[in-house]
Amino acid sequence: MDFSNLHKTDPEIASAIDQELQRQRDSIELIASENFTSPSVMEAMGSVLTNKYAEGYPGKRYYGGCEKVDIVENLAIDRVCKLYGSKFANVQAHSGSGANMSAYMALLQPGDKILGMALDNGGHLSHGAKVSFSGKVYHSVSYGVDPQTERINMDDVAAIAEREKPQVIVAGASAYPRTIDFEAFAEVAKSVGAYLVVDMAHIAGLVAAGYHPTPVGVADIVTSTTHKSLRGPRGGFVLTNDEELAKKIDKATFPGLQGGPLMHVIAGKAVAFGEALQPSFKEYIGRVVENAAQLGKGMTDGGLRLVSGGTDNHLCLVDLTPANVTGKEAEEVLGTVGITCNKNTIPNEKQKASIASGVRIGSPAMTTRGFNAEESYRIGQLIAQTVFNKDDQEVLDRIHGEINDMLAKHPLYPEL
Repeated sequence: MDFSNLHKTDPEIASAIDQELQRQRDSIELIASENFTSPSVMEAMGSVLTNKYAEGYPGKRYYGGCEKVDIVENLAIDRVCKLYGSKFANVQAHSGSGANMSAYMALLQPGDKILGMALDNGGHLSHGAKVSFSGKVYHSVSYGVDPQTERINMDDVAAIAEREKPQVIVAGASAYPRTIDFEAFAEVAKSVGAYLVVDMAHIAGLVAAGYHPTPVGVADIVTSTTHKSLRGPRGGFVLTNDEELAKKIDKATFPGLQGGPLMHVIAGKAVAFGEALQPSFKEYIGRVVENAAQLGKGMTDGGLRLVSGGTDNHLCLVDLTPANVTGKEAEEVLGTVGITCNKNTIPNEKQKASIASGVRIGSPAMTTRGFNAEESYRIGQLIAQTVFNKDDQEVLDRIHGEINDMLAKHPLYPEL
């Protein structure tokens, strides 16, 4: 992309952008919620659509001059519905949390009860955490994972639901490496008269490509982000097959929660949905899943432990206690050798969330960059070697050199 004007008019911002591009190029990106969009997505987001106010929906705007942006939003809606086999979609949510807010507002009154996955067991802030709007506006209760298997136990979820009688059950996670049984969640929701909301933000790409069972047609409402395994711009969307719920979702989003939609971002979403409809995207997600498995194998062969014993999806949750390091320490030392990841709590956590006992390792971004299964296994080994030798600078320097050699084989955005 051409930043020549920006370099002239605001060299400070241009320099910061250049530095961030270099940072992304100089590290293996393993944060499970991050990815690299295509240049086409970025071009759409940097377009003249950023100039247009378009409160309302296609054909029903509160501003004039929306005929062309209506084309963009209708394309985004049509493409995402085709991608997931959904009858209705709202593509205006600015984020995944915003998409969840729209779903809750469509279904609940303040003070109503929601049952979601506990944050320290792999859930998300917007699934009922007390520090989030979801735990402040609504009465939130939670389920977790079985202490022994570290997997969701649907009998436990059913027992909690029967005791608490929530109006909404939320399925989906931010740090859960296993397949989620949406059909079982739907049965529990039905048994207690609750709505089922599925937040598929992390696994949206896997669902689109058929590598995870779909919640569409199973849940009452499905929410998602567009920027994780789906490889689109930062933003969210909401799906449903129920026409009345679709109307409520639209009203909750606008005017309930947001004013004018970000039309340039919706254009980026439309581009990403179009890319995900191509056969090459399914091949990509197949590599994402394979690379995650090989990352995990490399780390366990190197002496670390994977929560739940492995992964079915795009991420591994890693228990660092065998290396006697915290998540915070691991995040920092891995950063020095050219590996970017995030600290994360693990089930039965003994540390504060800001310290944590684990790291979350994801394969979407590295797979976009072109890393293969053999390289993923080696990266897993290097992660283990790094945390077990965090104070040995000679070992760290050797690892950093090997990672730099790997990065050189997979240039990021060479056209920029």
